[in-house]
Amino acid sequence: MNLLQDAMRFVMLIIFVCLSFRAIGQEETRRLTLQQAIGLAQAHSPEAQAAEHTYRSAYWSYRSFRANYLPSVNLTATPYLNRQINRVTQPDGTELFLRQNQLSTDLSLSVSQNIWFTGGSLFVETSAQRMDEFSDHTEAYNTQPVTIGYQQSLFGYNSLKWDRRIEPVRFREAKKAYAETLELIASRACELFFDLATAQANLDIARSNYASADTLYRYARGRYNIGSITENEMLQLEVNKLNEETNMMKARIEVEDAMLTFRSFLGIREDETIEVLPADSVVAFEVPLDMALERAYANSPDIEMYQRMKLESRSQLASARANRGLKADLYVQFGLSQTANDLRASYRDPLDQQYVSLSVVIPILDWGRGKGQVRVAKSNIKLVDTQVEQGLTDFELNVRKMVRQFNLQARQVDVAAKTDETAERRYDVARRLYLMGKSTILDLNAATTEKDTARRNHIEALKTYWTLYYGLRSMTQYDFRMNCPLSETLPEI
Repeated sequence: MNLLQDAMRFVMLIIFVCLSFRAIGQEETRRLTLQQAIGLAQAHSPEAQAAEHTYRSAYWSYRSFRANYLPSVNLTATPYLNRQINRVTQPDGTELFLRQNQLSTDLSLSVSQNIWFTGGSLFVETSAQRMDEFSDHTEAYNTQPVTIGYQQSLFGYNSLKWDRRIEPVRFREAKKAYAETLELIASRACELFFDLATAQANLDIARSNYASADTLYRYARGRYNIGSITENEMLQLEVNKLNEETNMMKARIEVEDAMLTFRSFLGIREDETIEVLPADSVVAFEVPLDMALERAYANSPDIEMYQRMKLESRSQLASARANRGLKADLYVQFGLSQTANDLRASYRDPLDQQYVSLSVVIPILDWGRGKGQVRVAKSNIKLVDTQVEQGLTDFELNVRKMVRQFNLQARQVDVAAKTDETAERRYDVARRLYLMGKSTILDLNAATTEKDTARRNHIEALKTYWTLYYGLRSMTQYDFRMNCPLSETLPEI
Protein backbone atom coordinates (compact mmCIF):
# COMPACT_ATOMS: atom_id res chain seq x y z
CA MET A 1 0.00 0.00 0.00
CA ASN A 2 2.80 2.39 0.89
CA LEU A 3 4.55 1.49 -2.36
CA LEU A 4 1.39 2.37 -4.33
CA GLN A 5 1.05 5.69 -2.53
CA ASP A 6 4.70 6.54 -3.25
CA ALA A 7 4.18 5.73 -6.94
CA MET A 8 1.11 7.96 -7.07
CA ARG A 9 3.00 10.81 -5.42
CA PHE A 10 5.81 10.40 -7.95
CA VAL A 11 3.37 10.51 -10.88
CA MET A 12 1.66 13.60 -9.48
CA LEU A 13 5.05 15.24 -9.02
CA ILE A 14 5.96 14.55 -12.67
CA ILE A 15 2.63 15.97 -13.86
CA PHE A 16 3.09 19.06 -11.68
CA VAL A 17 6.59 19.65 -13.04
CA CYS A 18 5.40 19.27 -16.66
CA LEU A 19 2.53 21.70 -16.10
CA SER A 20 4.89 24.12 -14.43
CA PHE A 21 7.28 24.05 -17.39
CA ARG A 22 4.35 24.47 -19.77
CA ALA A 23 3.09 27.47 -17.81
CA ILE A 24 6.57 28.93 -17.80
CA GLY A 25 6.81 28.42 -21.55
CA GLN A 26 3.49 30.14 -22.07
CA GLU A 27 4.60 33.11 -20.01
CA GLU A 28 7.77 33.61 -22.03
CA THR A 29 7.94 36.92 -23.84
CA ARG A 30 9.19 37.23 -27.40
CA ARG A 31 11.11 40.48 -27.84
CA LEU A 32 11.38 41.92 -31.34
CA THR A 33 13.32 44.77 -32.81
CA LEU A 34 11.96 46.60 -35.85
CA GLN A 35 14.27 44.79 -38.29
CA GLN A 36 13.35 41.40 -36.82
CA ALA A 37 9.65 42.19 -37.14
CA ILE A 38 10.11 43.27 -40.78
CA GLY A 39 12.03 40.07 -41.53
CA LEU A 40 9.23 37.95 -40.06
CA ALA A 41 6.58 39.89 -41.97
CA GLN A 42 8.38 39.60 -45.32
CA ALA A 43 8.95 35.88 -44.82
CA HIS A 44 5.83 34.53 -43.11
CA SER A 45 2.99 37.05 -43.26
CA PRO A 46 -0.11 36.12 -45.32
CA GLU A 47 0.48 39.22 -47.47
CA ALA A 48 4.01 38.06 -48.28
CA GLN A 49 2.79 34.56 -49.15
CA ALA A 50 0.11 35.99 -51.43
CA ALA A 51 2.65 38.27 -53.14
CA GLU A 52 5.00 35.33 -53.68
CA HIS A 53 2.29 33.18 -55.27
CA THR A 54 1.15 36.07 -57.46
CA TYR A 55 4.68 36.61 -58.71
CA ARG A 56 5.19 32.89 -59.27
CA SER A 57 1.98 32.76 -61.33
CA ALA A 58 3.17 35.71 -63.41
CA TYR A 59 6.53 34.00 -63.94
CA TRP A 60 5.01 30.81 -65.29
CA SER A 61 2.59 32.79 -67.46
CA TYR A 62 5.62 34.53 -68.95
CA ARG A 63 7.34 31.19 -69.50
CA SER A 64 4.22 29.93 -71.25
CA PHE A 65 4.17 33.05 -73.44
CA ARG A 66 7.80 32.53 -74.49
CA ALA A 67 7.07 28.90 -75.36
CA ASN A 68 4.67 30.12 -78.07
CA TYR A 69 7.68 31.40 -80.05
CA LEU A 70 9.70 28.19 -79.81
CA PRO A 71 9.36 25.09 -82.04
CA SER A 72 6.95 22.44 -80.80
CA VAL A 73 7.29 18.72 -81.58
CA ASN A 74 4.26 16.41 -81.51
CA LEU A 75 3.85 12.68 -82.01
CA THR A 76 0.27 11.83 -82.97
CA ALA A 77 -1.57 8.53 -83.37
CA THR A 78 -5.31 8.02 -83.96
CA PRO A 79 -5.97 4.29 -84.45
CA TYR A 80 -9.54 3.07 -84.80
CA LEU A 81 -11.42 -0.21 -85.32
CA ASN A 82 -14.51 -0.21 -87.56
CA ARG A 83 -16.74 -3.24 -87.40
CA GLN A 84 -20.24 -2.14 -88.35
CA ILE A 85 -22.70 -1.73 -91.22
CA ASN A 86 -22.24 1.60 -92.95
CA ARG A 87 -23.63 3.40 -95.98
CA VAL A 88 -20.94 3.24 -98.68
CA THR A 89 -21.01 5.13 -102.00
CA GLN A 90 -20.33 2.88 -104.98
CA PRO A 91 -18.30 3.77 -108.12
CA ASP A 92 -21.51 4.32 -110.13
CA GLY A 93 -22.81 6.79 -107.55
CA THR A 94 -25.25 4.49 -105.83
CA GLU A 95 -25.10 3.83 -102.11
CA LEU A 96 -25.32 0.50 -100.37
CA PHE A 97 -25.31 -0.62 -96.76
CA LEU A 98 -22.25 -2.80 -96.40
CA ARG A 99 -20.63 -4.50 -93.44
CA GLN A 100 -17.12 -3.17 -92.82
CA ASN A 101 -14.46 -4.91 -90.77
CA GLN A 102 -11.26 -2.89 -90.78
CA LEU A 103 -8.53 -1.53 -88.55
CA SER A 104 -6.75 1.75 -89.23
CA THR A 105 -3.48 2.66 -87.48
CA ASP A 106 -1.38 5.73 -88.11
CA LEU A 107 1.58 7.60 -86.68
CA SER A 108 2.76 11.14 -87.48
CA LEU A 109 5.63 13.28 -86.25
CA SER A 110 5.36 17.03 -86.74
CA VAL A 111 7.46 20.08 -85.94
CA SER A 112 5.70 23.47 -85.95
CA GLN A 113 6.96 27.01 -85.52
CA ASN A 114 4.95 30.21 -85.07
CA ILE A 115 6.14 33.18 -87.14
CA TRP A 116 5.54 36.18 -84.89
CA PHE A 117 6.05 39.00 -87.42
CA THR A 118 3.42 37.55 -89.80
CA GLY A 119 1.19 35.77 -87.30
CA GLY A 120 1.34 32.54 -89.33
CA SER A 121 2.48 29.02 -88.50
CA LEU A 122 4.97 26.81 -90.40
CA PHE A 123 5.08 23.05 -89.93
CA VAL A 124 6.99 20.03 -91.21
CA GLU A 125 5.46 16.58 -90.87
CA THR A 126 6.10 12.94 -91.68
CA SER A 127 3.42 10.27 -91.33
CA ALA A 128 2.47 6.70 -92.14
CA GLN A 129 -0.91 4.94 -92.16
CA ARG A 130 -1.89 1.28 -92.37
CA MET A 131 -5.32 -0.07 -93.28
CA ASP A 132 -6.22 -3.73 -92.51
CA GLU A 133 -9.30 -5.28 -94.12
CA PHE A 134 -10.16 -8.35 -92.04
CA SER A 135 -12.86 -9.55 -94.43
CA ASP A 136 -10.43 -9.82 -97.39
CA HIS A 137 -7.29 -10.40 -95.28
CA THR A 138 -5.58 -7.52 -97.07
CA GLU A 139 -3.51 -4.60 -95.89
CA ALA A 140 -2.44 -1.30 -97.45
CA TYR A 141 -0.03 1.49 -96.51
CA ASN A 142 -0.09 5.20 -97.19
CA THR A 143 3.04 7.20 -96.32
CA GLN A 144 3.91 10.87 -96.50
CA PRO A 145 7.69 11.10 -95.97
CA VAL A 146 7.81 14.88 -95.97
CA THR A 147 5.04 17.46 -95.81
CA ILE A 148 5.64 21.18 -95.46
CA GLY A 149 2.74 23.49 -94.72
CA TYR A 150 2.02 27.09 -93.82
CA GLN A 151 -1.16 28.77 -92.60
CA GLN A 152 -1.70 32.50 -92.34
CA SER A 153 -4.46 34.99 -91.66
CA LEU A 154 -3.84 37.64 -94.30
CA PHE A 155 -5.75 40.58 -92.81
CA GLY A 156 -6.45 39.35 -89.28
CA TYR A 157 -5.27 40.43 -85.87
CA ASN A 158 -1.69 39.33 -85.20
CA SER A 159 -1.81 38.31 -81.54
CA LEU A 160 1.76 36.96 -81.65
CA LYS A 161 3.16 40.37 -82.56
CA TRP A 162 1.20 42.23 -79.90
CA ASP A 163 1.87 39.63 -77.20
CA ARG A 164 5.56 39.95 -77.98
CA ARG A 165 5.31 43.64 -77.08
CA ILE A 166 2.91 43.41 -74.13
CA GLU A 167 3.88 40.27 -72.19
CA PRO A 168 7.50 41.28 -71.37
CA VAL A 169 6.16 44.56 -70.00
CA ARG A 170 3.56 42.66 -67.98
CA PHE A 171 6.24 40.38 -66.49
CA ARG A 172 8.52 43.30 -65.60
CA GLU A 173 5.52 44.92 -63.94
CA ALA A 174 4.84 41.75 -61.92
CA LYS A 175 8.46 41.46 -60.81
CA LYS A 176 8.65 45.08 -59.73
CA ALA A 177 5.24 44.80 -58.06
CA TYR A 178 6.53 41.86 -56.01
CA ALA A 179 9.53 43.87 -54.85
CA GLU A 180 7.27 46.84 -54.12
CA THR A 181 4.88 44.67 -52.12
CA LEU A 182 7.70 43.43 -49.90
CA GLU A 183 8.59 47.02 -49.04
CA LEU A 184 4.94 47.92 -48.48
CA ILE A 185 4.73 44.95 -46.12
CA ALA A 186 7.75 46.39 -44.30
CA SER A 187 6.00 49.77 -44.12
CA ARG A 188 2.85 48.14 -42.73
CA ALA A 189 4.97 46.20 -40.24
CA CYS A 190 6.43 49.52 -39.08
CA GLU A 191 2.95 50.90 -38.46
CA LEU A 192 1.83 47.89 -36.44
CA PHE A 193 5.20 47.72 -34.64
CA PHE A 194 4.89 51.28 -33.41
CA ASP A 195 1.17 50.88 -32.69
CA LEU A 196 2.17 48.15 -30.24
CA ALA A 197 5.06 50.31 -29.01
CA THR A 198 2.59 53.14 -28.37
CA ALA A 199 0.24 50.80 -26.52
CA GLN A 200 3.11 49.47 -24.42
CA ALA A 201 4.31 53.01 -23.70
CA ASN A 202 0.79 53.98 -22.67
CA LEU A 203 0.71 51.04 -20.28
CA ASP A 204 4.09 52.00 -18.82
CA ILE A 205 2.91 55.60 -18.49
CA ALA A 206 -0.32 54.48 -16.82
CA ARG A 207 1.54 52.25 -14.37
CA SER A 208 4.04 54.99 -13.54
CA ASN A 209 1.31 57.61 -13.18
CA TYR A 210 -0.77 55.30 -11.02
CA ALA A 211 2.17 54.57 -8.72
CA SER A 212 2.94 58.28 -8.50
CA ALA A 213 -0.71 59.22 -7.94
CA ASP A 214 -1.04 56.59 -5.23
CA THR A 215 2.09 57.88 -3.48
CA LEU A 216 0.92 61.49 -3.71
CA TYR A 217 -2.53 60.58 -2.42
CA ARG A 218 -1.09 58.78 0.60
CA TYR A 219 1.19 61.74 1.21
CA ALA A 220 -1.72 64.18 0.84
CA ARG A 221 -3.81 62.31 3.40
CA GLY A 222 -1.03 62.77 5.94
CA ARG A 223 -0.76 66.46 5.15
CA TYR A 224 -4.54 66.82 5.30
CA ASN A 225 -4.63 65.24 8.72
CA ILE A 226 -2.23 67.88 10.03
CA GLY A 227 -4.12 70.62 8.17
CA SER A 228 -1.39 71.68 5.72
CA ILE A 229 -3.61 71.16 2.62
CA THR A 230 -7.30 71.60 1.95
CA GLU A 231 -9.84 68.80 1.56
CA ASN A 232 -10.41 69.88 -2.04
CA GLU A 233 -6.77 69.29 -2.91
CA MET A 234 -6.77 65.88 -1.23
CA LEU A 235 -9.91 64.88 -3.11
CA GLN A 236 -8.33 66.06 -6.36
CA LEU A 237 -5.41 63.72 -5.74
CA GLU A 238 -7.80 60.86 -5.02
CA VAL A 239 -9.61 61.53 -8.29
CA ASN A 240 -6.23 61.51 -10.09
CA LYS A 241 -5.42 58.14 -8.56
CA LEU A 242 -8.74 56.64 -9.66
CA ASN A 243 -8.37 58.07 -13.16
CA GLU A 244 -4.88 56.62 -13.49
CA GLU A 245 -6.17 53.22 -12.35
CA THR A 246 -8.82 53.39 -15.08
CA ASN A 247 -6.21 54.45 -17.64
CA MET A 248 -4.05 51.50 -16.64
CA MET A 249 -6.88 49.02 -17.26
CA LYS A 250 -7.65 50.61 -20.63
CA ALA A 251 -3.96 50.50 -21.55
CA ARG A 252 -3.83 46.75 -20.86
CA ILE A 253 -6.72 46.19 -23.28
CA GLU A 254 -5.02 48.36 -25.93
CA VAL A 255 -1.82 46.33 -25.59
CA GLU A 256 -3.71 43.07 -26.07
CA ASP A 257 -5.55 44.38 -29.15
CA ALA A 258 -2.38 45.79 -30.73
CA MET A 259 -0.49 42.57 -29.97
CA LEU A 260 -3.16 40.37 -31.56
CA THR A 261 -3.21 42.51 -34.73
CA PHE A 262 0.59 42.56 -34.93
CA ARG A 263 0.91 38.83 -34.31
CA SER A 264 -1.69 38.06 -37.00
CA PHE A 265 0.11 40.26 -39.54
CA LEU A 266 3.46 38.57 -38.84
CA GLY A 267 1.90 35.14 -39.34
CA ILE A 268 2.68 34.02 -35.78
CA ARG A 269 0.16 31.34 -34.80
CA GLU A 270 1.48 30.65 -31.31
CA ASP A 271 -0.26 32.37 -28.42
CA GLU A 272 2.79 34.17 -27.07
CA THR A 273 3.44 37.58 -25.61
CA ILE A 274 5.31 39.98 -27.89
CA GLU A 275 7.30 42.94 -26.67
CA VAL A 276 8.68 45.41 -29.21
CA LEU A 277 11.96 47.21 -28.67
CA PRO A 278 11.95 50.45 -30.68
CA ALA A 279 15.18 52.39 -31.02
CA ASP A 280 14.98 55.91 -29.60
CA SER A 281 17.08 57.46 -32.39
CA VAL A 282 17.47 57.19 -36.17
CA VAL A 283 20.29 57.62 -38.64
CA ALA A 284 19.94 61.05 -40.24
CA PHE A 285 20.62 61.20 -43.98
CA GLU A 286 19.13 63.10 -46.89
CA VAL A 287 17.63 61.62 -50.03
CA PRO A 288 18.51 63.55 -53.24
CA LEU A 289 15.30 64.41 -55.07
CA ASP A 290 16.73 63.99 -58.58
CA MET A 291 18.11 60.56 -57.72
CA ALA A 292 14.83 59.49 -56.12
CA LEU A 293 12.87 60.51 -59.24
CA GLU A 294 15.34 58.69 -61.50
CA ARG A 295 15.12 55.50 -59.45
CA ALA A 296 11.33 55.73 -59.21
CA TYR A 297 10.87 56.06 -62.97
CA ALA A 298 13.28 53.17 -63.55
CA ASN A 299 12.03 50.74 -60.89
CA SER A 300 8.41 51.47 -60.02
CA PRO A 301 5.81 48.99 -61.34
CA ASP A 302 3.47 51.92 -61.99
CA ILE A 303 5.61 53.00 -64.96
CA GLU A 304 5.41 49.50 -66.46
CA MET A 305 1.65 49.45 -65.79
CA TYR A 306 1.16 52.71 -67.71
CA GLN A 307 3.21 51.39 -70.63
CA ARG A 308 1.19 48.16 -70.64
CA MET A 309 -2.08 50.10 -70.60
CA LYS A 310 -1.02 52.09 -73.67
CA LEU A 311 0.07 48.97 -75.55
CA GLU A 312 -3.13 47.11 -74.68
CA SER A 313 -5.30 50.02 -75.89
CA ARG A 314 -3.51 50.04 -79.24
CA SER A 315 -3.79 46.26 -79.44
CA GLN A 316 -7.55 46.57 -79.00
CA LEU A 317 -7.66 49.08 -81.86
CA ALA A 318 -5.72 46.72 -84.14
CA SER A 319 -8.13 43.90 -83.23
CA ALA A 320 -11.17 46.07 -83.92
CA ARG A 321 -9.83 47.11 -87.34
CA ALA A 322 -9.02 43.50 -88.25
CA ASN A 323 -12.50 42.29 -87.28
CA ARG A 324 -14.14 45.10 -89.23
CA GLY A 325 -12.64 44.63 -92.68
CA LEU A 326 -11.84 41.87 -95.17
CA LYS A 327 -10.92 38.50 -93.66
CA ALA A 328 -8.84 35.93 -95.54
CA ASP A 329 -7.14 32.73 -94.40
CA LEU A 330 -4.45 31.03 -96.47
CA TYR A 331 -3.39 27.40 -96.11
CA VAL A 332 -0.58 25.96 -98.26
CA GLN A 333 0.79 22.42 -98.11
CA PHE A 334 3.46 20.70 -100.21
CA GLY A 335 4.88 17.23 -99.79
CA LEU A 336 5.46 13.72 -101.02
CA SER A 337 3.10 10.76 -100.77
CA GLN A 338 2.83 7.13 -101.90
CA THR A 339 0.69 4.06 -101.26
CA ALA A 340 1.44 0.31 -101.52
CA ASN A 341 0.62 -3.04 -99.99
CA ASP A 342 4.04 -3.15 -98.34
CA LEU A 343 5.55 -0.58 -95.97
CA ARG A 344 8.91 -0.40 -97.76
CA ALA A 345 7.25 -0.13 -101.14
CA SER A 346 5.16 2.80 -99.94
CA TYR A 347 8.39 4.85 -99.55
CA ARG A 348 9.62 4.13 -103.11
CA ASP A 349 9.09 6.69 -105.87
CA PRO A 350 6.86 9.04 -103.83
CA LEU A 351 4.55 11.32 -105.72
CA ASP A 352 4.41 15.04 -105.10
CA GLN A 353 1.25 16.57 -103.68
CA GLN A 354 0.07 20.15 -103.26
CA TYR A 355 -2.85 21.62 -101.43
CA VAL A 356 -3.78 25.31 -101.39
CA SER A 357 -6.82 26.76 -99.65
CA LEU A 358 -7.94 30.39 -99.50
CA SER A 359 -11.05 31.39 -97.58
CA VAL A 360 -12.33 34.94 -97.92
CA VAL A 361 -15.02 36.73 -95.93
CA ILE A 362 -16.17 40.16 -97.17
CA PRO A 363 -18.48 42.01 -94.76
CA ILE A 364 -21.24 43.72 -96.73
CA LEU A 365 -23.69 44.88 -94.08
CA ASP A 366 -23.02 44.88 -90.34
CA TRP A 367 -25.14 47.94 -89.41
CA GLY A 368 -22.09 49.91 -88.32
CA ARG A 369 -20.98 47.40 -85.67
CA GLY A 370 -17.40 47.22 -86.90
CA LYS A 371 -17.14 50.98 -87.32
CA GLY A 372 -18.48 51.47 -83.79
CA GLN A 373 -15.94 49.06 -82.33
CA VAL A 374 -13.11 50.96 -84.05
CA ARG A 375 -14.37 54.30 -82.72
CA VAL A 376 -14.69 52.85 -79.21
CA ALA A 377 -11.10 51.58 -79.42
CA LYS A 378 -9.86 55.00 -80.60
CA SER A 379 -11.70 56.73 -77.77
CA ASN A 380 -10.23 54.23 -75.33
CA ILE A 381 -6.73 55.11 -76.55
CA LYS A 382 -7.33 58.80 -75.84
CA LEU A 383 -8.80 57.94 -72.44
CA VAL A 384 -5.83 55.74 -71.54
CA ASP A 385 -3.35 58.39 -72.71
CA THR A 386 -5.08 60.96 -70.49
CA GLN A 387 -5.09 58.57 -67.52
CA VAL A 388 -1.43 57.73 -68.04
CA GLU A 389 -0.45 61.38 -68.29
CA GLN A 390 -2.36 62.21 -65.09
CA GLY A 391 -0.98 59.12 -63.39
CA LEU A 392 2.59 60.07 -64.21
CA THR A 393 2.00 63.57 -62.88
CA ASP A 394 0.54 62.24 -59.63
CA PHE A 395 3.35 59.69 -59.40
CA GLU A 396 6.03 62.36 -59.60
CA LEU A 397 4.19 64.56 -57.09
CA ASN A 398 3.97 61.64 -54.66
CA VAL A 399 7.70 61.00 -54.96
CA ARG A 400 8.52 64.67 -54.40
CA LYS A 401 6.16 64.85 -51.42
CA MET A 402 7.55 61.72 -49.79
CA VAL A 403 11.17 62.79 -50.29
CA ARG A 404 10.44 66.22 -48.81
CA GLN A 405 8.67 64.73 -45.80
CA PHE A 406 11.37 62.15 -45.19
CA ASN A 407 14.21 64.67 -45.34
CA LEU A 408 12.47 66.66 -42.57
CA GLN A 409 11.39 63.71 -40.46
CA ALA A 410 14.81 62.86 -39.00
CA ARG A 411 14.99 66.34 -37.50
CA GLN A 412 11.48 65.95 -36.13
CA VAL A 413 12.54 62.71 -34.43
CA ASP A 414 15.46 64.52 -32.78
CA VAL A 415 13.19 67.33 -31.60
CA ALA A 416 10.63 64.84 -30.28
CA ALA A 417 13.38 62.93 -28.42
CA LYS A 418 14.70 66.10 -26.79
CA THR A 419 11.15 67.18 -25.91
CA ASP A 420 10.53 63.77 -24.34
CA GLU A 421 13.69 64.01 -22.26
CA THR A 422 12.98 67.61 -21.20
CA ALA A 423 9.36 66.87 -20.29
CA GLU A 424 10.48 63.93 -18.14
CA ARG A 425 12.92 66.16 -16.28
CA ARG A 426 10.29 68.87 -15.84
CA TYR A 427 7.89 66.33 -14.37
CA ASP A 428 10.51 65.21 -11.85
CA VAL A 429 11.09 68.82 -10.83
CA ALA A 430 7.36 69.56 -10.55
CA ARG A 431 6.85 66.44 -8.44
CA ARG A 432 9.64 67.38 -6.04
CA LEU A 433 8.34 70.95 -5.77
CA TYR A 434 4.86 69.70 -4.99
CA LEU A 435 6.16 67.33 -2.32
CA MET A 436 8.01 70.28 -0.76
CA GLY A 437 4.82 72.33 -0.89
CA LYS A 438 6.23 74.89 -3.33
CA SER A 439 3.78 74.26 -6.21
CA THR A 440 0.13 73.44 -6.74
CA ILE A 441 -1.60 70.30 -7.97
CA LEU A 442 -2.45 72.12 -11.20
CA ASP A 443 1.25 72.54 -12.01
CA LEU A 444 1.87 68.88 -11.29
CA ASN A 445 -1.05 67.78 -13.50
CA ALA A 446 0.19 70.00 -16.32
CA ALA A 447 3.69 68.54 -16.06
CA THR A 448 2.26 65.00 -16.07
CA THR A 449 0.21 65.69 -19.19
CA GLU A 450 3.19 67.23 -20.99
CA LYS A 451 5.37 64.25 -20.06
CA ASP A 452 2.87 61.72 -21.39
CA THR A 453 2.21 63.70 -24.57
CA ALA A 454 5.92 64.10 -25.27
CA ARG A 455 6.49 60.36 -24.92
CA ARG A 456 3.67 59.53 -27.31
CA ASN A 457 4.82 62.16 -29.82
CA HIS A 458 8.32 60.69 -29.78
CA ILE A 459 7.01 57.23 -30.67
CA GLU A 460 4.72 58.74 -33.35
CA ALA A 461 7.68 60.58 -34.89
CA LEU A 462 9.65 57.32 -35.04
CA LYS A 463 6.66 55.59 -36.64
CA THR A 464 6.35 58.30 -39.30
CA TYR A 465 10.08 58.18 -40.05
CA TRP A 466 10.23 54.43 -40.64
CA THR A 467 6.94 54.35 -42.53
CA LEU A 468 8.23 57.06 -44.89
CA TYR A 469 11.57 55.26 -45.19
CA TYR A 470 10.05 51.98 -46.37
CA GLY A 471 7.42 53.77 -48.42
CA LEU A 472 10.20 55.57 -50.28
CA ARG A 473 12.01 52.28 -50.75
CA SER A 474 8.87 50.73 -52.24
CA MET A 475 8.54 53.54 -54.82
CA THR A 476 12.21 53.70 -55.84
CA GLN A 477 13.42 50.14 -55.13
CA TYR A 478 16.59 51.69 -53.77
CA ASP A 479 18.10 51.82 -50.29
CA PHE A 480 19.40 55.37 -49.97
CA ARG A 481 20.88 54.70 -46.55
CA MET A 482 23.10 51.86 -47.84
CA ASN A 483 23.33 53.26 -51.42
CA CYS A 484 22.38 49.98 -53.12
CA PRO A 485 19.44 48.79 -55.25
CA LEU A 486 16.97 46.48 -53.56
CA SER A 487 17.10 44.01 -56.45
CA GLU A 488 20.30 42.66 -54.93
CA THR A 489 18.36 41.54 -51.83
CA LEU A 490 15.20 40.33 -53.59
CA PRO A 491 14.47 36.70 -52.59
CA GLU A 492 14.55 34.08 -55.31
CA ILE A 493 11.25 32.45 -56.30
